Order: sequence, then structure tokens, then C-alpha cells
Amino acid sequence: MSPQGKEVSPRGKFGAAITGKTGSEDGPEPKEPAVTTSATTAAARPGDNGVEHLDVLIVGAGLSGVGAAWRLRREHPGRTIAILEARDAIGGTWDLFRYPGVRSDSDMFTLSYPFRPWRGEHSIATGESIRDYIRDTAAETGIERLIRFRTRVVGASWSSADARWTVRTEVAEADGTTSSRTCTCSFLFLCTGYYSYDHGHQPEFPGRDDFAGRFVHPQFWPVDLDHSGKRVVVIGSGATAVTLVPAMAETAAHVTMLQRSPSYVAALPGVDKLADLARRRLPADLAHRLVRAKNVLFSQAFYQLARRRPTQVRKALRDLALRFLDPTAVDEHFTPAYDPWDQRLCLAPDGDFYRAIADAKATVVTERIDRFVESGIRLASGKVLEADIIVSATGLDMLAFGGVELTVDGRHVDPGATVAYRGLMLGDVPNLAFSIGYVNASWTLRSDLAARYVCRLLGHMDRRGWAVATPTPKDVGRQRPLLDLTSGYALRGAGRFPKQGERGPWTVRSNYPAELLSLPRADLRRDMTFAPRATARRAQPAEVTA
Repeated sequence: MSPQGKEVSPRGKFGAAITGKTGSEDGPEPKEPAVTTSATTAAARPGDNGVEHLDVLIVGAGLSGVGAAWRLRREHPGRTIAILEARDAIGGTWDLFRYPGVRSDSDMFTLSYPFRPWRGEHSIATGESIRDYIRDTAAETGIERLIRFRTRVVGASWSSADARWTVRTEVAEADGTTSSRTCTCSFLFLCTGYYSYDHGHQPEFPGRDDFAGRFVHPQFWPVDLDHSGKRVVVIGSGATAVTLVPAMAETAAHVTMLQRSPSYVAALPGVDKLADLARRRLPADLAHRLVRAKNVLFSQAFYQLARRRPTQVRKALRDLALRFLDPTAVDEHFTPAYDPWDQRLCLAPDGDFYRAIADAKATVVTERIDRFVESGIRLASGKVLEADIIVSATGLDMLAFGGVELTVDGRHVDPGATVAYRGLMLGDVPNLAFSIGYVNASWTLRSDLAARYVCRLLGHMDRRGWAVATPTPKDVGRQRPLLDLTSGYALRGAGRFPKQGERGPWTVRSNYPAELLSLPRADLRRDMTFAPRATARRAQPAEVTA
């Protein structure tokens, strides 16, 4: 069911919010609620000057935002919650990207929610099936009714005197106009991803206007683009290019992938046979947990092996490529200068990328661009790649927190000048969390841990009477990028994102099994400054150490 144009709630000018009984972190975690088609709703509380006030405001209705809302409803049903979504649909990345062949670059048993088993046939799933999965989850759990669509958050200002965020939004009205609105919240949870939805990374190619054919970026795929029988050049060597090439090669006259330097491409089965066996023999929830655990352990073991024995993993990846291509092609185009997992690995389900090359439907060229010409692209060697369509799969434009401008007591917060606390909060920024995934595993694994941590923190604040929680940097050690990769997009955007330190709790461990054990038990008081409700309006909070 499409959420577009749906009225969220007749109460409150911003829509619905969940309310009920307050949860607790003490004792075993609450039992997961049964999937339902309705939700208990109530209008958010009016705040000062009639401005709507919410306990928790989530920004973004993608994979992270929907998951965070589910966790908050489960563990804190007494809080008022809303999700603000700039676009007019649920799904985030999986609704935005519509290029041919778009799919996950990690398995769905770890990319899916732990509370809602993946029941699709393919372990490496299509973008459409992932989008449907997120939308169905939101609809069946009642989270869909919490979402305010076409509501872009442009700024959020924290007031220590009021112990709350004032959130400024721009709402796209049905008549095409835009109106400004304001609400307040006690806690702000940014689930906005890590890149700009408004534009991708686009290098300036000399002579681009001379090209007589179609030039497109995968982030904004034209609905009218028919590549059947056309000559296609895909610029890039990342996950998007590796996905596009076999998908377009099915009907194109020929597809050429033009890369500046080689990347690793891992050929893995598109269907998990062990998962299929488990789902046939075991209850769905148990099968999901077992397959999820198996995939987590396998991916983490492979990552650790790559970091500790890079030469061995290089050979294994080369041997995989040699199953499809001759040694000369593998050495020239698929033997990078960097070690495995210095950059994120590209994934080819059932080797479809390599098969397209082996079947002569696609070609890989490793060379630099001189300039665009009328008939295609002239390379540095002087050779011209003729094309009817050029796809610029040149990456994402990194953007922290969806571009939301943050201030704390009038002080501008530059995300690039902050240090991340446990990889989910910001040093010296009160009552704010953000969601970002692992670089070496499925996004949802880390985003769900972040949501669970926020729930624990809120429960701790309730029991102790705190209104404000501010991570306070102390001895963080040497700082380094939060996304610790050498990929082009990560290097380009490193200065726009928080840093991490070298000592806990100011570092991020790229190890889900370890964090699964440690983060739910982490000391909530460590390097955290709290202020009680009674003194929340004071200029300086009281530090709590016990």
C-alpha cells in the first residue's frame, strides 16, 4: 500500500505519535510484540507557545529509521515518537535508486531486521524486494502511521535552558508550495544515511557537452531510458558499476566498463542453499537466527583473515575470478594495488558480472579518460570508446546527517570537528544519536545496535531522573575517520563526518560479534555527563560519575 498522500492522524498538526507505558532496561529484554496491522496512537503533547513536542524525533524513514522506531515502540511504548521523511515514500536508499539490476551488496539474512525474518528466495536481493520488505514492515507494525512524508529537516537547535531540541522543517504541500514548520523534541535520532539524496558525485569530464548520446547518473535513472540494442559505457568500478554491467548487458548491443584502476570482485552464490534447507526444516524465526549467525560469523572471519593475511585472501579472490576469465584479463583488470577490505568488496551473485564478460556481452577497459567526444569517450591512449549511452557510476556525495544544521546553545556544530561516542552519539552534543552502518558488514547490524543503545540510555535517564545526556570527550587519543576506508567516496567525505578516537568509548570496532556482546552491556555513565530534570534549565549540567 502506498503511503503517498495518506493522512497520518487527525490529531496534532504534525500527525501521529506512539504513547503508552514506559519501558525499563532492568531484567530481561521485553518480549517482542506480535506483528500487528494497527498501532496505539495519540496526539503528541503541545509544547511551549503551542508548538508540538515529542519525546523522540527520528529523521529518515529508510532501513534505519523504521528499525529505530520499532525498537523504541517495543522498549519505550510510553514515549511520543514521530518520523520525519523528506521524500514521499518509505525505503530510503532502496526507494531512491532505480537503475537496472539494483540489489543489495550484502546478504539479506543480515541486512534484514532481526525481528522480522527475511523470507525472500534470494540471499542477494533486488532493490525492489528490499523496498517492499521495508514498506511491509512499516505497514504491518503500525510504524507507517508515524511517518510525516515530504517533511525535510533543515535545522535543529539545542537549548540547555529548555533541555530540548527545536527542529525546523520544510514541508512540501500538495499544491507544490513549501511551508516552514517547527516542533520540539527531547531526543533527536538521525537516521539519514551517509550521502546526499539530492545529487551524486559527478566529476567534470572535459568535452562532456560534445557527446551526442545520453549521459546519466545511476542515482537519478531516467524512466524513459531504453538501452536495448545500444552501446553502453559505464564509468566506474564500484558496486554500482559491477551491478549495472550484467544487468544492461542482457539487452544492450554491448557494455563496456571503463575503470581508472582495478577493484576486487567476489563471486558468491545468489541463493543460500543452507538457508533454504533450514527454512524447510525449522520454524521461520529459528531458521532466520541460525542463518543470520552463520553469515555474520563467515563475513567477520573473512574480514579478519583479509586484514591479517591479505596475500592469502588476494589469492583466493584471484582464483575465484579465474573460474570465469583468463589470467591475462584477471591480472590486468581485477588485481588492485590495495589489499582486500582497504576498500569495500564488490559482490557478483553467481558470478553474473564475470559471466557477462566471458560471454562477450561486456568488456572491461582499465585506462584514464582524456575527454568526451561526439561519438563517445577518448582515452589517454587515443582510443575512442564509442557509445550511445554513458553511465557515470562515479559514486556518492558524502553528507553527514542529511545536511541538517545543528547548533547547541547558539554554537554551530560542525560534524567534521566532532568525535563520535560509541559510533552513535557526538561529543559535547546533548540528547542526539545517529545511525551509521559497518563498512565491512550489513548496515542493519550496526544500526540496530545503535537503536538498542539509545533505548537503554533513555531507560537509564528515566530511572535516575535525568533529562540530559551529553557525551564528554576526555582522553580520546589519536583521531581518525569514522568510515575507515580508502575508497574514493570515503576519502572525499572524511572531513564532513565525525572522527573516531583510538580508545573506548570513542572508537568504533568493525566487529559485529564483539559489539553484540559489549555494546548492550556498555557502561552508560562512562564519559557521559547527565543533568536531572529539576536542574535541566541550568546553563551547566551536573556531571555524574556513579
